[in-house]
Amino acid sequence: MVFDLKEYRQRMDGAVTSLRTEFAGLRTGRANAALLDGIMVEAYGQMTPLNQVGSVSVPESRMLLVSVWDKSQVGAVERALRQSNLGINPVVDGQTMRIPMPPLTEERRKDLAKIASGYAEQAKIAVRNVRRDAMETVKKAEKNGEMGEDEQKAHEADIQKATDSVIDNIEDALKAKSEEIMQI
Repeated sequence: MVFDLKEYRQRMDGAVTSLRTEFAGLRTGRANAALLDGIMVEAYGQMTPLNQVGSVSVPESRMLLVSVWDKSQVGAVERALRQSNLGINPVVDGQTMRIPMPPLTEERRKDLAKIASGYAEQAKIAVRNVRRDAMETVKKAEKNGEMGEDEQKAHEADIQKATDSVIDNIEDALKAKSEEIMQI
């Protein structure tokens, strides 16, 4: 049996990619179009991502601009924005919505840092699950006589090295996001 660490490494890297996507949705005080990526609008009888009913732009550092393409969807978009847990208050101007980004309070910053930490912990759990799968595969191959014990130990060391590397990437991403959140 040929053990391929690349497959497991891709799964681990997928957890980091997912984490970065989750981090993009956390509000940091600066306007960021990715902040609205997770918002779903009830449009045309079904839930639709905001970016499919309008465009989001960042005209200035503390302002988001949503241009709704269909005039009949303005109310639904406004409702979806107000119901999001982002604490935003859109100002409707025709088919355009201006969303001022108020500065974050110290308490809200700490809450966001805790949320970011939770996201990072979930990513670490996902990575550890991939490590467990890889270790089980190697142990099973050794038990079935498909590889020797020395080869098994070498693969286990490689798996652990890959896991440690990805966990370090998660820690670095969390540190950077926490610093970004806590900046005044």
